[in-house]
Amino acid sequence: MSTVALTGPETSTGLSAYVARPSTRGPWPGVVVIHEAWGLDDVVRRQADHLASLGYLAIAPDLFSDGGGLRCIRGVMAAMTKQQGRAFADIEAARRWLLDSEDCTGKVGVIGFCMGGGFALVLAGRGEYAVAAPNYGMLPKDLAVLKGACPIVASYGGKDAGFKGAAQQLAQALADHGAPHDVREYAEAGHSFLNDASNGPLPTALMRIAHVGPHPESAAHAWGRIDTFFSRYLATKS
Repeated sequence: MSTVALTGPETSTGLSAYVARPSTRGPWPGVVVIHEAWGLDDVVRRQADHLASLGYLAIAPDLFSDGGGLRCIRGVMAAMTKQQGRAFADIEAARRWLLDSEDCTGKVGVIGFCMGGGFALVLAGRGEYAVAAPNYGMLPKDLAVLKGACPIVASYGGKDAGFKGAAQQLAQALADHGAPHDVREYAEAGHSFLNDASNGPLPTALMRIAHVGPHPESAAHAWGRIDTFFSRYLATKS
């Protein structure tokens, strides 16, 4: 596990990323891991580590490299909404790092959580990734951006008040566009249920009341679905 510097013509100043490597012999398929609105923290690093344990070269760019979360969050969220901007350049720099690495097979997927899930959905329709796994990600205002999307495995929490109906809308849009997909809503889970620990600035008790945070049973099932999709569309040589 290591931290690497990333560069590009439009990337953030001091852009860095966490890299997790499998213990097996490479090359390996690559995965870009896009963090939540809380930033690149230990929870996200462990998610990257988990992907590495499954046999993927995982890289998690720090979208708040240029000044920290408080300074960067507004610009990053605006980029996601507009579907363009520096944050996309930062994510692309991470994808290029994988493609330029002799340790990568050349096939790359993307996974995102919360804010990162929104980015993953937008990126899924751009033809640059073999598979996408958006988790409780905000839907694009115009779902037509999903036309021609790569295979998508998406997960939402039924107790996540901010995303009521999102799973159904996404599944219908992907079906309409003929994109391979597995979209599921977990009735007993809330927001950020794939996390293995509470994170963010709010007290844990308040997070639980708001149904935000880990739900191990749902997370285990969701990770199993992600593993299945990644094995089918990313780990294969074709």
